[in-house]
Amino acid sequence: MATTDEAAAKRPARAAVTADGDYSRPFVPTAVTMVGVTAILYLGREVFLPLAVAFLLTFALAPMVSALRKRSVPKVPAVILTVVLAFMAIGLFSFVVATQVSTLAQNIPTYQSNILDKVRALREVGANGGIIDRLSSAVERVGAELQRGTQTAPAAEPETPPREPLPVEIVARQNPIETLKNVIVPLAAPFATAGLIIVVVIFMLLEREDLRDRFIRLVGYSDLHRTTEALQDAGKRVGRYLLMQLVVNTTYAVPITIGLWLIGIPNALLWGLLALVLRFVPYIGPAIAMMLPLLLALAVAPGWSLVLWTAGLFLVMELVSNNILEPWLYGSRTGLSPLAIIVAAIFWTWLWGPLGLVLSTPLTVCLVVLGRHVPQFAFLDVLLGNEPVLEPHARLYQRLLAGDPDEATDNAEEFLEEQYLVDYYDRIGIPALLIGESDRQRGVMSDEQRKLLAASALTLVENLEDVAQEEEEEDDEEDEKAEKDAGKAESAPAEEEEDAIETPDLPDGEGHSLLCLGGRGELDDAAAAMLAQVLEVQGAEAATGAHTALEGRAVTSLPLGKVDTVIVAFLNAGSQAHARHVVRRLKRAKSGLRVGIFVPRAEGESATVKADAISADFVAGSIAEAVTSGLEDKPAVRLKAAPARLSRRRARPRKPASAAA
Repeated sequence: MATTDEAAAKRPARAAVTADGDYSRPFVPTAVTMVGVTAILYLGREVFLPLAVAFLLTFALAPMVSALRKRSVPKVPAVILTVVLAFMAIGLFSFVVATQVSTLAQNIPTYQSNILDKVRALREVGANGGIIDRLSSAVERVGAELQRGTQTAPAAEPETPPREPLPVEIVARQNPIETLKNVIVPLAAPFATAGLIIVVVIFMLLEREDLRDRFIRLVGYSDLHRTTEALQDAGKRVGRYLLMQLVVNTTYAVPITIGLWLIGIPNALLWGLLALVLRFVPYIGPAIAMMLPLLLALAVAPGWSLVLWTAGLFLVMELVSNNILEPWLYGSRTGLSPLAIIVAAIFWTWLWGPLGLVLSTPLTVCLVVLGRHVPQFAFLDVLLGNEPVLEPHARLYQRLLAGDPDEATDNAEEFLEEQYLVDYYDRIGIPALLIGESDRQRGVMSDEQRKLLAASALTLVENLEDVAQEEEEEDDEEDEKAEKDAGKAESAPAEEEEDAIETPDLPDGEGHSLLCLGGRGELDDAAAAMLAQVLEVQGAEAATGAHTALEGRAVTSLPLGKVDTVIVAFLNAGSQAHARHVVRRLKRAKSGLRVGIFVPRAEGESATVKADAISADFVAGSIAEAVTSGLEDKPAVRLKAAPARLSRRRARPRKPASAAA
């Protein structure tokens, strides 16, 4: 008995460990390491920022180099050609932007009159007691009060008028070398950084295989499979993100450029190129790209129609891009949660400035890939990833234990959009109850928590009643359709008949009456309620009862008149002795009654309760198996005869021979 109890306790415990993950390492060393790495990145940003840009460019250009290598281009020419083309495109982009900015700067003074006209129009709208006059008067009153409070007592007038201060000009004398240094160094710094990035990208592409081997030897030599998978995942994910984002941004920027040119916004090419770059910045990039043309539209034309046309153009392109282009070309393949993208943007902007904002998403993708494949950094995947950190059954158990069946119902309805009710209960509902049973056996669950968990589970079953009715109606419609198509299928070939008629997974329950009972506790009652609901979906008449109805002589009060099968649910696999007594009581209460036992077990796990040992008609390890066995038309198994007892007779003393004579 103790062995079966331990086996039953281990099964849900393994599910709990799988759901939670192995994140029990000390948090303090990890936090200290993160703070230290952040400090190093911040202090050494002048070195690490070019390296990060080169690193991401290497990921982006590696597929192009591989494509050239497959076309028999030697390695060095392929790398040089790829880098030259990439940086020529970047240089051309920078030149066009600089030219457009210069033209815009020259035309800004011509837009001052339009801006003044709009300001006057706003003032006229708020004239005669309008909002602008009210705001102006309020500001004036506040300023007067502040001046009155800060004024001091008037000082005595001096006898002689004060002298006016003489203007002094400080002239710093610099030699020609210092002047040349102050002019050339700021101009040469960007070119030096760009040259460093180009050199690093070339050598990273040339030594890509060697860097990969060194990385494997450094961090993952003991597990080559996992390290190789991490490198491939990082390369594919980051490269695909950059490429697809570039495609999406280009398809967004081209219509923006054409539209701005058609409606008459100056320097339309500049705003299109800026929109292409700023869309690499998550969430706030498109807003910044839209604000600049709107301000220019406000200054160009005297009316407001140009502003409205510009805003409408950007809004339409945002809707098309977010709802059509990105799901089609890109989707959510970064593996980051929306909140993680925002937090990463804030963090990298604080760390490395505006360029860090542009690099925030791909850099964070690399961290998530690292956490997904390297156990030491698994917390990064939990914090930043978009995949659920809890298994569905563990999440359901947490919601039921918290007394929130409504959220559990919402999650169940999402699952049931594509799956059936029996699948939900077998994969999620029953495993969640098994975790609760494991906690009960370990003594970590109080009576109040156990009752709350069971009550929440019963409420979940009641909330899913509408889904059960819909499935039952769908089954009836499919049965009617199958009957109508049966005659047509008889004359069709054998292959067409197989395609037309699908064999149902569960049998039809029409004409069957069953009673589902809990075995030993409230959680067993919840499992019995789930089973009864699936039986009703199959068309059977299924009633439920509490586990207290099986105690002692209370069995005689059960409504067994029209019931042909009783199924008793036991979440504890070590309840064989109790199940044997329950089967005997039920079969004695009504002759010819079929009694089955439902003891959930994992797939591939052997049954711990045998039907022959307890005189049961069947023992099921899942709801689907219990429904199939419960709806079978088989005679009931008879109770085994009790073992014969040895009669004990008292030994009578023998009479003496003389007395007998």
